[in-house]
Amino acid sequence: MMFIPSPFFNLSNRISRGVRKLATMSLTSHSSTFLLPNLPTDDGPALTYALVILNQSLPKFTPLLWKHAKVHICADGGANRVFDELPGMFPHEEPSEIRKRYKPYAIKGDMDSIRTDVLDYYRGLGTKIIDESQDQDTTDLNKCVTYIRDSLNPEHPNLCILVTGALGGRFDHEMGNINVICCFPSMRIILLSDDSLIQLLPSKHHHKIHIHSSVEGPHCGLIPIGMVARRTSTTGLQWNLGGVLVGHSPLNLPKAASLSMKIHLGSPKFLRSIYLQVTLWNCPLSLNYIYLIEEESASAISQQPQNNTEMRFGGLVSTSNIVKENIVTVQSDSDLLWTISIKKD
Repeated sequence: MMFIPSPFFNLSNRISRGVRKLATMSLTSHSSTFLLPNLPTDDGPALTYALVILNQSLPKFTPLLWKHAKVHICADGGANRVFDELPGMFPHEEPSEIRKRYKPYAIKGDMDSIRTDVLDYYRGLGTKIIDESQDQDTTDLNKCVTYIRDSLNPEHPNLCILVTGALGGRFDHEMGNINVICCFPSMRIILLSDDSLIQLLPSKHHHKIHIHSSVEGPHCGLIPIGMVARRTSTTGLQWNLGGVLVGHSPLNLPKAASLSMKIHLGSPKFLRSIYLQVTLWNCPLSLNYIYLIEEESASAISQQPQNNTEMRFGGLVSTSNIVKENIVTVQSDSDLLWTISIKKD
């Protein structure tokens, strides 16, 4: 009988734990269909959109987002933007008619940016005015997201919040808006400008991103936020990241993955390598584990899977990447920001 040293059994058990862990992770799909003239009816469960408008220049596609959204909320001075800028997007119509047509459901914030004439105008049209000037610890966007979550989320479980004016302008405002989407990781929140969008990809999910090349791309990026992303794997990009994901367990494998092992023994005291052949999404990947056995105990001297990618500030960050396929997949052991360019035409 061949004696297989204990590291093999430990490795096997840890792999099993990794498989069980990944089997419980859900697949989350993402799609920028809100940038299309008409929402598709055959693209999975329909999302309910809420629109939040911040105090930055409105993207040219704001009327399209407004049409798709069920509820429209201005964050404080965002009401100035709706009042001033939306009529300019309809040069052949009366400004007063446009302002009545695009009336926000609510204006919420600390009310330090909205003009008095704008506040009085929308109050006269029946817009809800929610003054939270007593709260100086959260941003106006945070206040609006909390309001939408508490008001709409139970009624609309497939809720997606679109935020205009979230990018551009002061950098501290941009970082505050990015912090908000990290404060609500279980909610779909997409930050938008004329040039790009940003959304959070939580690490507890596998992500499948449907690319609509007529309105977005090809430039994109994946950015670690808050901590080092030690192991990230992608498909569908010109410069894909990593291979198999490795977390606290040696292998994180989705349900569809298959695994085989080959044991190579050098001597009774030295297990040279364990060769793992993994088939992941029909793509074979290889990992090598080398163990040193001394008497009754074993210690790993090398355990570096091939083709994993670590991202961190001060190191590698995936920017200026290019979308090459209609579907991009992302897995990581850390939350990431996904960003993609929005086409001007």
